[in-house]
This record gives sequence, structure tokens and C-alpha cells, in this order.
Amino acid sequence: MTALLQARDIVKEFRRRGTKRSAEPFRAVDGVSFDLEEGATLAIVGESGSGKSTTGRCALRLIEPTSGTVTFEGTELTSLSASEMRRRRSRMQIVFQDTYASLDPRWTVGRLLAEPLRLHERTDRREETRRVGEMLERVGLQASHAGRYPHEFSGGQRQRIGIARALMLRPKLIVCDEPVSALDVSVQAQVLNLMKDLQEELGLSYLFISHDISVVAFMADDMIVMNKGAVVESGACADIIANPADPYTRELLSSVPIADPKVYADRRTARLRASADAVARQTEAE
Repeated sequence: MTALLQARDIVKEFRRRGTKRSAEPFRAVDGVSFDLEEGATLAIVGESGSGKSTTGRCALRLIEPTSGTVTFEGTELTSLSASEMRRRRSRMQIVFQDTYASLDPRWTVGRLLAEPLRLHERTDRREETRRVGEMLERVGLQASHAGRYPHEFSGGQRQRIGIARALMLRPKLIVCDEPVSALDVSVQAQVLNLMKDLQEELGLSYLFISHDISVVAFMADDMIVMNKGAVVESGACADIIANPADPYTRELLSSVPIADPKVYADRRTARLRASADAVARQTEAE
């Protein structure tokens, strides 16, 4: 089965601020490869600064990879011109973490959702109004909300608006960049359930970027774990969570909060003991 999205040896380097042009660049993504099957969810997991969001943006060519290839629906995106890439945009969208930054506060919700239609499909006003209303209702809002502004909604409602905007052009792929990390836990569950329902209803594929293992366990079929720009572990989500092979993955899993204080204390003791053993081994080696 051919993957919907394939990344091969993606590298992204940035020039360090305040350094000479000849200085060594900072490598944010270092040779990342993955496959995302149609209708599935692939999670990219890692702590802040691990390179996971940069990888997602490279996959959409929102930023240009330094090297490597990205193939979507059998077409290599990295070889397309700007005009050719623009035509592909309707098939691949993104939902951002920060709804304040991603939704223009000067525009009504109706205009925010209609803008993709105007850019890509040139629909008339009546058709725009109809499709905007339908999409708002599909994500759990009301068609009458189209006349309101983003600041009039809660954080969870604004994220629903962000999801609705991503869906306006009927994409096959959505990159979800920490879509629920800024929301309360109860609201997170509502938004995640909505995303699951939309995936099943519309046949969506998600590239789901998160640092939260519990969210990933609920959403993803497969996952890759990133540390310092590189993939340290990949495979089926359930297998990695049940039996993590890399020490970094084990650290991520051990950082998930547990309500039982005894279990938490036992786990913390085990982590401290493992750290002490590692320091002892390093000292002996030196």
C-alpha cells in the first residue's frame, strides 16, 4: 500500500543569529523519514525543541527543507514550483496550536472560513455562506457564529474554528501542531473526540505533533519519537508505549503524570536510581 505522505531524509538547518555566514548552521531536523498511510494518524512526539514542529512544516513546505524529499499523493513536493505547490495546498492543511495568533482578530469567523474558498475555488457569496454555515455546524458550532469575531469565543471554540478552516477545501491531510496543548483537559477531550469523528467521516489523515503521550496514545496509530532533531524510535504507537526501546522514550513515558501518589513516588525513585547509575558508569569510563 502506497503511503499518502512520505518523507525521506529531511534535513533543516538554520543560520544562528549574530554569527558569521561561514559559521556552522544549527541543524533543527536531522535526516527524518516516515510514512503516513491514508486514513491513519502518525504522531511525532518529543519535548520542546526536539524538531517536531519544524518537521511538520517541512512536510507541508511551509518552510523549505535544506535537503531530503517529501512526496504527497505520489508527487514529490520538494521539486514543485511555487505555482504548482499552491494548487496542492487545498489537499493539505494545518491546525495550529495558538488560536490567538492563527486567527486574524480583525476578521469575522465567516470571513476567516470563506477566505480559502475565495483563494482556491472562487465561489460566489451565496455558496460561501452556505458552506461556512455547514462547516461551523459540523465542528459543533452554529451557523449564526459566522458574524462573530475570534475574541468572542472560548479557547476550545476557537480551535474548532481553526479545524473548520482547515477543512473548508476538503483536504486529505491535516498537520495538527499541538492542537490541544493550550486547552483544559475536559476541553481537550471534546476537541480530540471531534477530530476522531471527522477523521472517520471524511477519511482524513493526520500528522499529529505533540509532547503529550496520553493524547498521542488516544489519537495515533503509529508514532516517531524525536530528540535533538533526529528520530530515536518509531513504530506502532501501542507497541512503543508498552515496550519503549530507547532511553529517551522511556523518559518521556515516565514524565506522564499519575494520580496515585505511591506509583508516582516509586517511579520517581526508579528514575533517580537510573540517573545515579548512569553517572556512575560514566565516571568509571573516564
